[in-house]
Amino acid sequence: MPAPASEDPAARSGPAAPSRRRGRSAEELLEGLNDPQRRAVVHAGTPLLVVAGAGSGKTRVLTRRIAWLINERDAHPGSILAITFTNKAAAEMRERVTELVGNRAKIMWVSTFHSSCVRILRKEADKLGFTSSFTIYDAADSKRLMGLVCKEQDLDAKRFAPRAVLNWVSNAKNELLDPEDAAAAAQNVQEQTYAAAYTDYQRRLRAANAMDFDDLIMAVVHLFRAFPAVRESWRRRFRHVLVDEYQDTNHAQYALVHELCGTNPEEAEAEAVEPAELMVVGDADQSIYAFRGASIRNIMDFELDFPDAETILLEQNYRSTQTILTAANSVIARNDSRKPKNLWSDAGQGERIIGYVGDDEHDEARFVAEEVDRLTDAGDARAADVAVFYRTNAQSRVFEEVFIRVGLPYRVVGGVRFYERREVRDALAYLRALVNPADEVSLRRILNVPKRGIGDRAEACVTALADRERITFWQALQRAKDAPGIATRSLRNIEGFVAVMEELQQMVEAGERVDVVLEATLARSGYLTELEASDDPQDETRVENLGELVAVAREFADDPVLGPSADPADAADAADPVDGAAPAPQPGLTDFLERVALVADADQIPDAPDAEEGAPAPPGVVTLMTLHTAKGLEFPVVFLTGLEDGIFPHQRALGDKPELEEERRLAYVGLTRAQQRLYVSRAVVRSAWGAPSHNPASRFVDELPVDLVEWKRTAAEQTSWSRPAATWGVTAGRSSGAGGAVDGSFGRGLSSSTQKRFGAAAARADAAARATKGRDVPSLSAGDRVQHDSFGLGTVVSTEGAGDKAVASIDFGADGVKRLLLRYAPVEKL
Repeated sequence: MPAPASEDPAARSGPAAPSRRRGRSAEELLEGLNDPQRRAVVHAGTPLLVVAGAGSGKTRVLTRRIAWLINERDAHPGSILAITFTNKAAAEMRERVTELVGNRAKIMWVSTFHSSCVRILRKEADKLGFTSSFTIYDAADSKRLMGLVCKEQDLDAKRFAPRAVLNWVSNAKNELLDPEDAAAAAQNVQEQTYAAAYTDYQRRLRAANAMDFDDLIMAVVHLFRAFPAVRESWRRRFRHVLVDEYQDTNHAQYALVHELCGTNPEEAEAEAVEPAELMVVGDADQSIYAFRGASIRNIMDFELDFPDAETILLEQNYRSTQTILTAANSVIARNDSRKPKNLWSDAGQGERIIGYVGDDEHDEARFVAEEVDRLTDAGDARAADVAVFYRTNAQSRVFEEVFIRVGLPYRVVGGVRFYERREVRDALAYLRALVNPADEVSLRRILNVPKRGIGDRAEACVTALADRERITFWQALQRAKDAPGIATRSLRNIEGFVAVMEELQQMVEAGERVDVVLEATLARSGYLTELEASDDPQDETRVENLGELVAVAREFADDPVLGPSADPADAADAADPVDGAAPAPQPGLTDFLERVALVADADQIPDAPDAEEGAPAPPGVVTLMTLHTAKGLEFPVVFLTGLEDGIFPHQRALGDKPELEEERRLAYVGLTRAQQRLYVSRAVVRSAWGAPSHNPASRFVDELPVDLVEWKRTAAEQTSWSRPAATWGVTAGRSSGAGGAVDGSFGRGLSSSTQKRFGAAAARADAAARATKGRDVPSLSAGDRVQHDSFGLGTVVSTEGAGDKAVASIDFGADGVKRLLLRYAPVEKL
């Protein structure tokens, strides 16, 4: 097929023609594809909706299509924009395309919505009144700034919690409402208050030369609408737009796609650039993120938005057995607002689904643990092949407790991730403040971290000066001597802080390497010194985390293309013949912070029970996760647990048809994660706030075909109608110890949130106490020789404290002197 005029090879610079012949042939690109997949790959012209059922090979279709565009339709790689929802998915797609067409793939834009918008805004920010080095605020930064706004507006913290206000603002931005629009749309006094906070919040963001995540997409849409010439230039650049997981887009993301690919009937005759060729891939049956603002209407109404669109269904599943797919089809068919689709597989019927009804949630968890043992002992599966799904995070506790008791290794997906850890966030706040001194949120975070004698009163004095003189918080810090009422001691400490920051800023301005700046920051700020001097064993881990951050920065400095969340197209932009930009300068601290900020929460899965990031599970570890987290994954063996009305479907969905349909889609997602074996389970009695709750079986269980489920145990076989005291764990023990029977009465009179917090913390402490045997604290004196598991032989220099609080300073020769809390240190006296 001839290339469109805008892709005329003669219009492009560089020796592109010979390279087009590299890569796979047309026959090789279509090899192994079924007929609907082939039609999606070779489609040309009109907008295309690919309805890709679970496990139907949508990633293969996307990557083969991109390779087809480049090899067979002569599309320049720089004219291709492929949008995914995670950086991990983008990296995987780019890697696959590179295998098919070679290094030309590196100048494609394959990235998330947010990453794409950041790259556009870096080039166009001046048109919106920002500099190109604007800061990106993540969720924690945004919450901190909104807290300042709420405090300044003297809002009642109980009625207007910063998190709630920020959530309202986020929803407004996802609907493309700026502060003025939001204020005009306010329906009551509460929304008017929210809108006033939104106005002040945006004013502060702009003053700090910063945007939050929701701003990134909204700003680009507003940019395109306010500056048609700018929109035209980007439409001219991107001739092929592909969007993955289209069912998960919100209104702002939908609007961005339309700005690049849609036509306005009123402007059609005046359009200088034809719309890009659009392909969206998704499955309305897997739309489960309405709580994040995703709108299922975007994919349901695609053919209304693009009347000339073509739709292709991918119904052949390459993941699961037919039994599993028949069950999933049966459940999702109960949703009214969906287009007919029927997944099928040629992998055979496979094993029947196994069902189990436990006396309580502990019995349910014991069944799961015993079944995992049975499968692994029989050689039918490895522990790493097994996933346990539940509706809410709180349900993981009982599985953890039981797994610890039986010695079954596990990992819980969804803990605190690396870049969210306190010490890492503190270090990054320092770096952000160095790059952008107007970033008030970052400055306030680090002003007294580590503690340097700058209290709330001193901060308030500086704030008053900034407000009076109408200068930034940083400028007020530099002029702290003029702050009204500031104490001499506080002034001295502020001047010391400013001196350190100015010295570090000089390093940044001199173009010093990112890792060198970070190491100098940790040392000169005193942050590392405070951690290393601490007696808290956790601070040793924090030092290791900061060391890891330095390693990340060093990797970035050595090779920016391979740095954190790197997009190789960034490096290629310098020589991209599509827009002819001048060579970009060597990426620096701003680029490093941008890469780190754009790492999505769902990008990585932990590789150990207490880790937050990494690769697939080790061979002996079972994975525990919520159903929302499970989307996009697959496992040979899946346990779908807690199938009770009020648990799953969730209580709030029982009287709301749209929410119930979303819960059913969530069940469909869970069912279709299983490849070979599927288990469904529930409990007759489940504890809720320390009291037994009897929930009926989930309606989703009733929707499974009867002949496909083999029940190992049913409700009729229940053996206990009152929950035995032994299964109540710590909460029951405390209740009984207080003089009462084990009747679930603990915590009456306390708020539900307090009961929940105490119960969860007590359970974790109880589980940990049962899992680990206490270490005998060795009795050491100066001069004693010891053996450490990691550091080897050492000599005790000095000791202090006694019993569980005993601390020893030990000289390990080449490893230096280590100060160890003997209760935890693996030290043996020789």
